[in-house]
Amino acid sequence: MAVVVAAYYVCARIGLQQVLVRGQVTPFWPPTGIALVALLLWGLRMWPAVALGAFLVNVALGPWIVPVLFIVAGNTLAPVCACLLLRRVGFRTELDRLKDALALVFLGALGGMVISATVGTGVLVAFGALSSDAFWPTWSVWWTGDAMGVLVIAPLLLVARHARWPRGVPVLRWVEAVALLGGTAAVTAVGALTSIGILFPVVPFLIWAAFRFQLAGAAPCVLISSAIAIYAGSVGAGPFAGHDLLTKMVILQAFNGTVALTALLLSATVTERNHTLREIEQVCGRLTEALSRLAPDETFELPYGPPEPWPPSRPEGRDQRRQRRR
Repeated sequence: MAVVVAAYYVCARIGLQQVLVRGQVTPFWPPTGIALVALLLWGLRMWPAVALGAFLVNVALGPWIVPVLFIVAGNTLAPVCACLLLRRVGFRTELDRLKDALALVFLGALGGMVISATVGTGVLVAFGALSSDAFWPTWSVWWTGDAMGVLVIAPLLLVARHARWPRGVPVLRWVEAVALLGGTAAVTAVGALTSIGILFPVVPFLIWAAFRFQLAGAAPCVLISSAIAIYAGSVGAGPFAGHDLLTKMVILQAFNGTVALTALLLSATVTERNHTLREIEQVCGRLTEALSRLAPDETFELPYGPPEPWPPSRPEGRDQRRQRRR
């Protein structure tokens, strides 16, 4: 619990470097991802650590103790509800199925974080810290930040807990990984921080990462591209220049959601396919072994290659067709 509190507080201070509203609302809030992963891995008994971390962060931001307590309640309730929703649909932390990726995106991030954004923004408006006209722009920033914390940080932490330093990996594989990360950063930076203003050329790099490295490669690429886009949105560069706050958040959420959804879904699909192929090979191996025991004098070979072409390459003769009809 102490580790969760410390990680929540440190990541919150990092997220607050890009505040857009009232010095406390940011488009990227990593603590939501940390809170959700802690609840998924160690159970709902971790909610006091989440609440304490949220309190330590918000008590210094104000406006005063009563609204702070309401904001802390919203920040705690959102990941708890997201965790319950994910458990309800049978979510697996390995993220090796397509349904797990969809659940994390739509239930854990986009759906669950509506609670914290609504409670937090409503409290600021109710206690006079914000005007009523600023509700929706502030809500959009709050929701974007909490959702991005889940979409970017949660997959990275979930894959990191199973990560092991690879051994015997060819040099070209390392070169490919470095080129993938560097290309993702370069393409996103050019599109987000220059007058070109085109963000989506980074999608092919995410597809590359998902097919070649699955979630272990896709999660860091999502983190890199989202971090650069969030920074561009906070300073109003590239495609975010000349837009109001709500429009910036719509563009940012559309990009980050597309990036995370593409990477997670493809990674889960490829991982699920690989597991299925391994299971098929194991079943075929057991079947070959069983047949060998039944007939030890025979040699059995199960076909793994493509099936025979159809129709046959050698056509039947007239006599063969007449005999077959008989």
